[in-house]
Amino acid sequence: MKITINGDEVEVAEGKNLLEASLDAGVYIPHLCKHPDLEAVGGCRLCMVEVEGEDAPVCACKTQVREGMVVNTAGEAAERVRKLAMELILATHPTDCTGCPKYGKCELQSMYQYMGVSPTRWRVKSRPVPTDESNPLITHMFTRCIRCGRCVRACRELRGAGVLDYQHSEGGIRIGTDGSVSLQEAGCRFCGACIEVCPTGSIIDTLNMFDENKSYADNVVPCREGCPAHVDIPRYLRLVKDKRYTEAAAVVREKVPFPESLGNICVHNCQSACKRNELNGTPLSVCRLKRAAAVRDEGTWKANVRHEQLSGKKVAVVGAGPAGLTAALYCAEKGHKVDVFEANEKVGGQMRYGIPAYRLPDEVVDGEVATILEIAQGTDPEPRIELRCGERVVDPKALLSQGYDAVLVTIGTHDGTVLPMAGHDLEGVLRNTDFLKAARNGSAPDLTGLRIMVLGGGNVAYDCARTAVRLGAASVDLACLEAEAVMTSTPEEREEAAEEGIVLHDAHAFTSINEAAGNPGHVGSMTIHKIEKFYFDENHRAVTELREGGELTIDVDRVIFAVGQKPEGTADMGFELTHGPYIVADAEGKTSVEGVWAAGDCVTGTKSVIAAIEAGRECASAIDRFLGGDGDIDAALIDFEAPSQFIGKVPEGFYGEAVQPQFVPAPERSGNFNTFECPFTEEEATCEASRCLQCDLRLTLTTPRLWNEY
Repeated sequence: MKITINGDEVEVAEGKNLLEASLDAGVYIPHLCKHPDLEAVGGCRLCMVEVEGEDAPVCACKTQVREGMVVNTAGEAAERVRKLAMELILATHPTDCTGCPKYGKCELQSMYQYMGVSPTRWRVKSRPVPTDESNPLITHMFTRCIRCGRCVRACRELRGAGVLDYQHSEGGIRIGTDGSVSLQEAGCRFCGACIEVCPTGSIIDTLNMFDENKSYADNVVPCREGCPAHVDIPRYLRLVKDKRYTEAAAVVREKVPFPESLGNICVHNCQSACKRNELNGTPLSVCRLKRAAAVRDEGTWKANVRHEQLSGKKVAVVGAGPAGLTAALYCAEKGHKVDVFEANEKVGGQMRYGIPAYRLPDEVVDGEVATILEIAQGTDPEPRIELRCGERVVDPKALLSQGYDAVLVTIGTHDGTVLPMAGHDLEGVLRNTDFLKAARNGSAPDLTGLRIMVLGGGNVAYDCARTAVRLGAASVDLACLEAEAVMTSTPEEREEAAEEGIVLHDAHAFTSINEAAGNPGHVGSMTIHKIEKFYFDENHRAVTELREGGELTIDVDRVIFAVGQKPEGTADMGFELTHGPYIVADAEGKTSVEGVWAAGDCVTGTKSVIAAIEAGRECASAIDRFLGGDGDIDAALIDFEAPSQFIGKVPEGFYGEAVQPQFVPAPERSGNFNTFECPFTEEEATCEASRCLQCDLRLTLTTPRLWNEY
């Protein structure tokens, strides 16, 4: 239908109200109680307009359009009512905007500036209601509330939680919970919809919770930002909750080709970033939910894999770990033939040779590699990826003269570090990389009845210690410089190791490895010393102060260094290096040699499988651009479905601790390398996924346009 607004004829869809019709036509009308995602209530009186044939101004948000309607949005009578309404709002609102977190982004501020209104005609009255900072994640600044009711309607109509309502108090009507109980007691989902629709700075995220160096979206959904590969975590958790496991696995696979491996061993940075840490100290078990989806994946997403025509280009990948295999897959999907050179007998890199089988079995790695080869080949008669195991490449850049158009080096860090301390060259001193690889190959030394000392405090150190237990060691001690509170190993790793009998000596300096009295040249004991203080001086040098009388000598037969590892053979490869053997590469992975890229641990130092995967993705994109492609490796393995805004009341267990899977008891698991953590059952997975706050739903709400945007 057609109506006239301020003298201009505009077409309007039937069923719209006057406010919507005007805003759609680019004609601004002040409004506060109306939000793009909420029904209008007509309470603020700021959207008053004059309509031909009406005796008095009408609320634009409550007046339906009709054919031939003539509207004046700036009539004198309407302006008078609007200004009066705004003056009354400002009369009880703080006059200092600069102290408000929404300063410069506040709808109220934008409107009164547009209208040229101040509360000068009225006696300004403050409402002495103290700010409520008692709840996690959400702060309520009552003095900035204008009682527009958006938060109440969002909680009730959009989310279905029904926690907020108008409450009578000594200071008048305010927004709160029935009985003034905490948000948790009232059943709050902590979804943040109230924050998103609030037009002023009344309901906000807890102060200091946002990092000003990150985007708004990254602050709102910290788990997704915390994941190096930026997997859409809230999306796949919703699918797991609904028992749509194949679709959930597909969402993960849109970013990483190793969902089940990561579900077993990921360092889960996303969980450290999870907002539930602030709610009750227990994050979502994101990693385990990834595994729950992956083990139930039926693979129907394979039909949607990108498979571009062959480009005639060839890429050589040196090293078949997570970075190399990831890059190989995406290069193949972009149409390039890929040869992957691997010095070991099997592919997988540190996933196979650096992580014990009880954490990541061979069959999981083999299965995911087989899937990579399958989807890379697609319907082609010949494979796009060829694995060349047992072939060590000494000079990667030489491959450029052997028919390859680009080379990627992803050789990892397979050379363990031994500290040059007294006794480091005694027989019985082992390196972490050699020890763990031997255990995976079935050629580990016999430790039956022996006493073992592991030096180091990371997860690799615990891998060595727990592997020694499974190889029959009589006792296993683990010593590290760090205090337990700042150790890089995960708390669950330390807890599981303690159950298996491993003794931790945290905050100890390594003094010496001592020769056995009756066996010259062989390890007999280890001396460590308790650290009183450990800090860095003004020159960033580590300073260790030892506790008087804190020396401890422990009889041991083997010492395993797990204090770091580095790349092998890079000194002779002709690349610019840094910090010794690490390859210098820019943000895209380019090395100092044209046509050669590098990614993963050989560039960054030992990080994680997920970080290596993301590095492989970045290099695949850069290599594709170098070879004439567009570098677009993004995938859409399932159709996107907009999530439901209506999430309802809190489910049972929402405020509880994370769901724990079933574990094989320590006495049973410590004698073998079988996987001891069971995947979530369907019931466990649904319960745990239901604990997600679904922070990303905030980003699906419409951001109202301010007057200067019209």
